[in-house]
Amino acid sequence: MSRIAATFGALREQGRRALIPYVTAGDPRPGITVPLMHAMVEAGADIVELGVPFSDPMADGPVIQAATERALAHHVSLRDVLAMVAEFRRRDDRTPVVLMGYLNPVEVMGYAAFARAAAEAGVDGVLTVDLPPEEGDDLFHRLREQGLDPVLLIAPTSDRERIERICAVASGFVYYVSLKGVTGAATLDVEAVARRMDEVRAVTALPVGVGFGIRDAESAARIGAVADGVVVGSAVVSRVAAAVDRPDTIPAEVSSLLRGMRDALDALPAAAPVEGP
Repeated sequence: MSRIAATFGALREQGRRALIPYVTAGDPRPGITVPLMHAMVEAGADIVELGVPFSDPMADGPVIQAATERALAHHVSLRDVLAMVAEFRRRDDRTPVVLMGYLNPVEVMGYAAFARAAAEAGVDGVLTVDLPPEEGDDLFHRLREQGLDPVLLIAPTSDRERIERICAVASGFVYYVSLKGVTGAATLDVEAVARRMDEVRAVTALPVGVGFGIRDAESAARIGAVADGVVVGSAVVSRVAAAVDRPDTIPAEVSSLLRGMRDALDALPAAAPVEGP
């Protein structure tokens, strides 16, 4: 069983929801990333989503685009990100790490080489934003060979047939994008998300994490009431950006945000067991 599956399994037994914060590796400088990852876990993160800097982050809004630019100013590469995960694993062999990024750096390294290097570093899952399931068989096969979970996105516009196709090739969990647009968008319709959760759960027993638009403890709790996990990206990266000139304070700033979200999620009534299709 993968670390991701084990984590969600333990949370389900406890009736709790996963808190999954995102940070861009190397932002605002490479040396802050691993201490920040540890601080997020100590603040209540169940899974860490680590962004791989890329020059054309098409799914991301201005907050994460700026984070990527700060990281690329330090020439942070995919291999650098894997080295950060390996360093994180020296102290933490329990918390799952999911890489989130774009296909180009993986293609440059080569699918087989990337999967081997990611597994050796201690990566647990890979979410490649711009790789549709119809074109992902080669990479997904290489990931599975190394015991890594391909994590896929489900869009608000995905119909049942496409949801079925996505869930058939995903593992670990699926990531439901709560709204149309890029990361950091403002509108969050929880009732619409809840309806979509019913549609997704009708075809898969995989846990469903929901991201985009979660900004604070209140919005995290609202989404946590209907999802298996909440993914928090721009709100975390905004805290990093606000402290660029005070990098030593970044772990504490981010931890403050996450502790509030963790407390709000844990205050929810126990989640009912999710039945598969």
